This record gives sequence, structure tokens and C-alpha cells, in this order.
Amino acid sequence: MDLSTLNTALRRVPSWLVYLCGLAPAVWLFWQGLTGALGVEPIEALEHRYGELALQFLIASLAVTPLRRIVGLNLMSHRRALGLLSFAYVVCHLLVWLLLDVQIPSQILADIAKRPYITVGMLAFVLLVPLALTSNAVSIRKLGTRWRKLHKLSYPAAILAAVHFVLLAKGFQIEPLLYLGGIGVLLVLRLRLPAPKRA
Repeated sequence: MDLSTLNTALRRVPSWLVYLCGLAPAVWLFWQGLTGALGVEPIEALEHRYGELALQFLIASLAVTPLRRIVGLNLMSHRRALGLLSFAYVVCHLLVWLLLDVQIPSQILADIAKRPYITVGMLAFVLLVPLALTSNAVSIRKLGTRWRKLHKLSYPAAILAAVHFVLLAKGFQIEPLLYLGGIGVLLVLRLRLPAPKRA
């Protein structure tokens, strides 16, 4: 299958199917937590997996433009879905921490203020909120050129999310550093690659 045929097939994939497939792991992981399949620390495991999936979808959304410019693979029709799926998993990650892990409001505020990895994670979340709220046709139309500028907040949000993962890791772990490095590469590619020429 050549790229043109593949891109045509990808454009025909309905958004609802992307959302359905993207959210399926959230339900499955929650069920695993309820049934004890996530090990002796199900809340911690669920929190970690939701956070990791959020980061993976965020990376996927950042990879859309470089993939189109370098490889010719066009996933632009699904970039919004990838971004919103990332935010959905961020919310799941946050809710597990708030409702199942900490639970005490005063302790939540204290953790945000005193623990650097939580502070950084909350900053990333705050940056993603306006992006999620404006990821719709009405906002794009009303904001005009300001919409693109606003959505560049995804760059620092991605870096902060990866730093949150690095700080959260106990001891030296290569996986969080790979996420941070991958995001750095994608951002450099987005900044340096010329925009694709229109036929």
C-alpha cells in the first residue's frame, strides 16, 4: 500500500472510532484495578498507567506534523482526537490521585506546594486545560489566528509532563528520559522543518 492510499484510508477512519479505541484502555485498566489484576498497589499502578498513556497520546499529537513533513504520512484529521485523548487520560490520572490516592483536600494542596514533581505536573495540566476547552470548531472560528498561538502551549505542557515523569521516577530510570528526549526531538523537528508546500 502506497502512502497516498494509506492517507486516504486514514482520512476515512471516523473520529468516533479513534476516540472509542483510544478510551478503551482506560476502561480496561480500571476493571483490572477493581479485580486485583494490577498487583498489590492497584491505585498506584492505575495512576501510573493513566499518566503514561496521557504522555503517549500527547507525543502522538506532537508527532503528526513531523510525520507529514518527513514521511508523508497524514494524520492531521486525527490530531485533535489524539490531543483530547491525551487530556482525557490526564484527567483520569489526576482523578485517581485526588480521589483514590490522597483524598484529603489539605494534603492535596500541601503536596502541590511542596513536592516538585506534583507542582510540575499541575503546571502541565493547567496549560492543557485551555487547549482542551478550545479544541472545537466554534473556538477555532472565533479565535482565528490566535488559536494557533494558544495551542503552542502544548509544547511547554509536553516538556513539563515529561519532567514530571522524570522527577516521579525512583532512582535512575531510562524510560522517563526516553520520553523527555523524544519530546525534545519532536519539538526541534517542528521548529526547524519548513512548512509543506501547497500544490
